[in-house]
Amino acid sequence: MPNPAQAEGFSLAELAARFGGEVAGPPETRVRRVATVASAGAGDLTFLSNPKYFSGAGGTRASAILLPRSLRDAFSIPRILCDDPYLYFARVAALLAPPRAAVPGVHASAVVGAGAVISPQAEVGPLAHVGAGASIGPGAIIGAGCVVGEGAAIGADSLLHPRAVVAAGCVLGARAIVHSGAVIGADGFGFANDAGRWVKIPQTGRVVIGDDVEIGANTTIDRGALDDTVIEDGVKLDNQIQIGHNVHIGAHTAIAGCVAIAGSTRVGRRCTLAGACAIVGHVTLADDVHVSAATLVTKSISTPGTYTGVYPFEPHAKWSRTAARLRRIEELAERVDAVEARLKDKKPLGN
Repeated sequence: MPNPAQAEGFSLAELAARFGGEVAGPPETRVRRVATVASAGAGDLTFLSNPKYFSGAGGTRASAILLPRSLRDAFSIPRILCDDPYLYFARVAALLAPPRAAVPGVHASAVVGAGAVISPQAEVGPLAHVGAGASIGPGAIIGAGCVVGEGAAIGADSLLHPRAVVAAGCVLGARAIVHSGAVIGADGFGFANDAGRWVKIPQTGRVVIGDDVEIGANTTIDRGALDDTVIEDGVKLDNQIQIGHNVHIGAHTAIAGCVAIAGSTRVGRRCTLAGACAIVGHVTLADDVHVSAATLVTKSISTPGTYTGVYPFEPHAKWSRTAARLRRIEELAERVDAVEARLKDKKPLGN
């Protein structure tokens, strides 16, 4: 079914009334879609915020463009001048392509356990399973083949894409999005060693997720061993992330794909963890910490800022020579210490 907002579009004047900014050019110009500078055509709104793309943007065929105020006179096409074109673009994109509303009802092939409470305004898709005592809030969409475990709770207006799993007892807040293949509430990796054999430790905690959280495809969040694993409001998780048991993620933190966070780690609010970084267990990251891609965090970080532990790539032969020298770093340090000691004592190096 066509999206009415996209079919009719919005004038630049209407967008400015909603989101602010200053219109330059005909305010009645209408846009129906959003697009990149290179692919935009008639009826499209594009944006420009990164200086490295300025030179190639002059030939855009977009009907209108979002610009920083400093570029008021750089284009002649209709434009909206604003403080943050990328953020403005995101808001317009959401306006033109809103998520679909739930179609109330439970599909005939879905299985609903005893005592489950499903709002009359919720949608439960084909072959979904809602366990005994679970609850589904108004406006929620449970996609095809999803599993909502016994006693689990799904908040209002949340969306589970097909084949997502929210295991028994776990809690998902309002307006959450869980993509396909994500598993919330698998057992944490807890074992005790008994003379070389592993004894499983029952994982009896839950996963508790706040409002407005998005969880990417095939991301896994383990339940707590005793206490809960907690994901606070507004957290955004990319695809294929592993979050161990009893981890606590602070509000509005964003984590990119393939990050691994070991158990009992605490990540503060408004942090960003770039792709493929790893954090060992039982450490704490302060609020507003930003970890660069592929960085290994082995100890707590108490001061906000950006942290990087990646050696830049280079041609293999050169990297091999560098690695060989790094293996001798302790020997080199001892030699430097000896030289400094002799210089301090003013002793000849030969003695």
